[in-house]
Amino acid sequence: MNKQVMEKLTQVFHDVFDDDELVLTPQLSADDVDEWDSLSHIRLILSVQRAFNVKISPAETSRLKNVGELVDLIEAKQAA
Repeated sequence: MNKQVMEKLTQVFHDVFDDDELVLTPQLSADDVDEWDSLSHIRLILSVQRAFNVKISPAETSRLKNVGELVDLIEAKQAA
């Protein structure tokens, strides 16, 4: 797992959820973050797209189960 991607993604999560104490792990999912609802999920994906200059389709978004899968998707998009 790319350390730079995790660091930047951590900042995105801190900004979206307004929680600087949030610790990202590959297993972290929406079930683990009280504020992670459908609206914040949209804000999160839009913020990730801006931060990493990638495009994530709705289908790709719906398949994501946790932060680890999001990191893998970002890395794959950046390598393409």
